[in-house]
Amino acid sequence: MQDACDSVTVPILADSISNKGTASFYKTTFNGLNSLLGIAVLSVPYALSCGGWASLILLLVISSATCYTGLLIKKCMEADPNIRTYPGIGEKAFGARGRLVVSIFMNLELYLLAIGFLILVADNLHNLLPDLQVSVQGWFVINGRQTCILLAALIIMPTVWIDNLSTLSYVSATGIVATVVIAGSVVWSGESDGVGFNQKGVFFNWRGLPTSMSLYTLCYCSHPIFPTLYTSMRNGKQFKWVLIVCFVINTGVCISMAILGYLMFGSQLQSQITLNLPTNTLSAKVATYTALVNPVAKYALFLKPIVDAIESRLLPVHGKRICSAFTGSMLLCSTVLVALTLPYYEIFMSFIGAFTTVIGSILLPCFCYLRICGACVDLGFELVVIRSTVLMGFIILVVGTYTCLLQIFENLNM
Repeated sequence: MQDACDSVTVPILADSISNKGTASFYKTTFNGLNSLLGIAVLSVPYALSCGGWASLILLLVISSATCYTGLLIKKCMEADPNIRTYPGIGEKAFGARGRLVVSIFMNLELYLLAIGFLILVADNLHNLLPDLQVSVQGWFVINGRQTCILLAALIIMPTVWIDNLSTLSYVSATGIVATVVIAGSVVWSGESDGVGFNQKGVFFNWRGLPTSMSLYTLCYCSHPIFPTLYTSMRNGKQFKWVLIVCFVINTGVCISMAILGYLMFGSQLQSQITLNLPTNTLSAKVATYTALVNPVAKYALFLKPIVDAIESRLLPVHGKRICSAFTGSMLLCSTVLVALTLPYYEIFMSFIGAFTTVIGSILLPCFCYLRICGACVDLGFELVVIRSTVLMGFIILVVGTYTCLLQIFENLNM
C-alpha cells in the first residue's frame, strides 16, 4: 500500500493535486502563498518585540536560507523524475529509513500545528468572551480558557468528519484573504481607533533572540508541500520563480505586520496581535473573527494526512468513512488534552519553529541534497553555503528548543 504520507497536500487547492502537471505559474504561486501565509503571521509582531528591531535581520536571513533550501528540494526532484513527494526525497537519499524519518517529522509538525490552531482559536474566543466559564452542578468549575478550548474543539469537530479532500482544500484556501483582512484591520485600528503608531521599542534584546528565531522560522514551514507544488506544475522549470515570488511576498507581509504591531504596542505585545486590539472596536472584531475562521477552516486539512496514515496502517478498508471520522475525532480529542495541559501559545509555536520546522525546512533539504546530488555535482562555493545553512539550523534547533522547554517547565511549576 502506498504510504499515506504521500498524500500530504496542506493546504493546496484540490485540482492542482489531482491533475498533476497541469497547474499554471499563477495558480502554483497562489497555492504556495496559501501554504506560507498562515497563523505564524499573527505572532511575528511578538517575535519582533522579543528580539528588538535588530532581530529583523534574522528574519531576512532565515527567509533567504529557507528559500534556498526550497530550491534544493527542487534540485532533488529534478535529479529523479520518479520522486513525487517529500518522503520520496528522503527515500531517494537514505532509503527506507530516510523515508520514515521524513514522514515522522512531517506528520509530527502537522499534528503540533493542529494543536496550535486549537490554542489560537481558544485564546481569541477567550479574548471575546472573558467571563465565559462552566460550572458542573457545583462539583467543579471549568475556567474561561479551558472552556474556550473545549468550545473551539466543538466548533472544529464537524470539519474532521469531512472525508472529501476537494471540499476540505477549498474550505481551507482562506489564508491569503484572511491575512489581508487581518493586516488591514490592524492598520485600521492603529490609524482610526486611537491606538496610534507611537511606540519606540528597543533596538536589541539578546535574551529574547531564541524566541524570535524560532517564531521567524515558523513562518517558513511549508517545505513538505513544495514537492507537491513542483509536480503539479505544467512547466517545472518555473518553480524557481514561484518560490522566489512566494518568499518575497511572505517576507514582505511578515515584516510589515511585525513593524506595524511593534509600533502600535511595543513591549506590551501579546503572543497574537489580535489579543492586543481593543475588543470594543469594529476593526478589532473583524481581525479577531477572521483569526478564528482561518485555523478552524484549516484544522481538518492539516490533520487529514495523519488520519490517512493511521488508516493505512491499522484500519480495514471497509467502513472507511466511519473509520476516518472516528480517527479524526480521536486525534482532535488528543490535541484538546495537549492544549489543556500546555496552553502557552507563544512557547508552543516557538517550539514547533525551533524543532520540527528547522528539521523539515532547513536540515533535511540540505542533507538530502548532499546525498542525492553531492556526488555528481561540483558544489564548490555552494558547499560553503549549505554548511552555513546547516550550522544556522543547528543553532536555532538547540538554542530555540532548549529555551522553549525551559519556559514550559517554568510555567508548569508556577
